[in-house]
Amino acid sequence: MIPRRLLVLAASLVAIALAACGPTFPNYDYSQEPDPRNQEWVLGVGDQISISVWENPGLTTEATIRPDGTITMPLVGDLRAVGDTPTSLKKKIMLKVSNFVKLQGPEAITVALRGANSYRFTVSGEVTRPGMMTPDYFVTVSEALALAGGFTRFAKRNEMVLQRRDPRNGAVRTIPLAYDALASGKRPDMNIVLMTGDSLFVP
Repeated sequence: MIPRRLLVLAASLVAIALAACGPTFPNYDYSQEPDPRNQEWVLGVGDQISISVWENPGLTTEATIRPDGTITMPLVGDLRAVGDTPTSLKKKIMLKVSNFVKLQGPEAITVALRGANSYRFTVSGEVTRPGMMTPDYFVTVSEALALAGGFTRFAKRNEMVLQRRDPRNGAVRTIPLAYDALASGKRPDMNIVLMTGDSLFVP
């Protein structure tokens, strides 16, 4: 029979070895996640835009994208804008307007973003101030946690998950996140930028 003191010593050595190894971090390719700071703004509900038509002041207007994702423009009527960029929306408007007036080249119409109000995401779970966040600038995971007041004492901060919906097909994917790896600088790629509609959960 193995003496009890040897069993205790062996258990202690195993615990020390596991502690030295540190927590196991997720195996995920964060570089594949988009960074909206490097892309043209994607229009969403609540965004305010202005549309100018050269030498046609009657068609020049300002609009706020409604909850149904559309705007209303003189002559054109209702036009879906959610999911477009200002550039792609301009092309759609040009096709519509050209049915009524002759346009003097591609620069005859300008679409400008006046108010970016559609950026919002949710932080829930074991954080001090859970809820929907609506900052006026893009934020990273660490910044989102700061906006939510940080962790509670019960938070499992290395088991966070970010749920993100693919705008192309509607599929939701779960992105694992470990705060210790992020905060220590070991995995800076984990500090991804949150997208509109993201949900960050801290168990």
